[in-house]
Amino acid sequence: MTRMKRFDLRDEIHRLDPEKDCVRIMQILQAHEFPWDMGRALGIALYRTYAVPSIGELLGRTDEFTGNTQKRYDDTALILGDMVRHGFEPGKGRDALRRMNQMHRSYDISNDDYRYVLSTFVVMPVRWLNDYGYGWRSLSEHEISGITHYYRKLGKYMGIKDIPETYEGFRELLDTYEAEHFAYSEGGRAVSDSTLDLMVSFYPERLSGPARKFSMAILDDSLIETFRYEKPSKVWRKGADIAMKLRAKVVRRMKPREEPFWASDNPNIRSYPNGYDPSRIGTFPASCPVAHNVDPVAHQDLYGAGGDPGPAEQEQPIEAGSDPDVRA
Repeated sequence: MTRMKRFDLRDEIHRLDPEKDCVRIMQILQAHEFPWDMGRALGIALYRTYAVPSIGELLGRTDEFTGNTQKRYDDTALILGDMVRHGFEPGKGRDALRRMNQMHRSYDISNDDYRYVLSTFVVMPVRWLNDYGYGWRSLSEHEISGITHYYRKLGKYMGIKDIPETYEGFRELLDTYEAEHFAYSEGGRAVSDSTLDLMVSFYPERLSGPARKFSMAILDDSLIETFRYEKPSKVWRKGADIAMKLRAKVVRRMKPREEPFWASDNPNIRSYPNGYDPSRIGTFPASCPVAHNVDPVAHQDLYGAGGDPGPAEQEQPIEAGSDPDVRA
């Protein structure tokens, strides 16, 4: 058997079409090349949205991100992860997409807020890996195009209108929206506090103090100021930056990951020790009083003329980390 070389997966991506094969590109990037980094970047992407009052206040009112923080973290990671792992075709990936849209339709969320959240998913992995220099290698323009097309497709299946066509468009949207909308809100601060508490809980208790300071040190000034936190010291800022870049150098010298690492393999996901069904996780709030005449996930271009066939048959729930084809 030929041994995989460090850049073989990158080369495989470059042989793929960034639009037609965007799901496969995301699978390689998220489960093989950068599983830890993509998780951190997408976590920060979601965290940024709390600084927009219309989003932070909504999340604060639901109590899901403050009273059930661990479960909400798990549900988000598993739903997004299942869509990457299984794609949007009939099965678990489409069930996860449907479940996400069902939850979102229970609330009155503006198209502008949807567009902004989508932009964080596109932009933050690129900033983390390339701009901050925390990746063991940089993403190529080809890979960035694949990420962009993946989230454009996801946005279309969510029913989002006026989706940017390019990475540059997403980046401009993110920067402009944050400049115009970042502001303190009680709900956003509460959700931020709960999220930071959860992140710290992933470390041994004796390390909780340094872990919190480290977590704060990798947040940019706009977030620190919006949430009215004390600004991290220059020592912590510099130390965190050096630590992340040293980690990148170490990972660069490691063997390539031949077996995928999916969201369900993450030991920090704790809510489903006996497995989960993607069509049954998440929240089931009361119906939104705002009329929704179109089911975003029932578009004919996704389901065809036959419409939405409903959740896929589930013989047995998937047990996190136990499915033989997802072990790292």
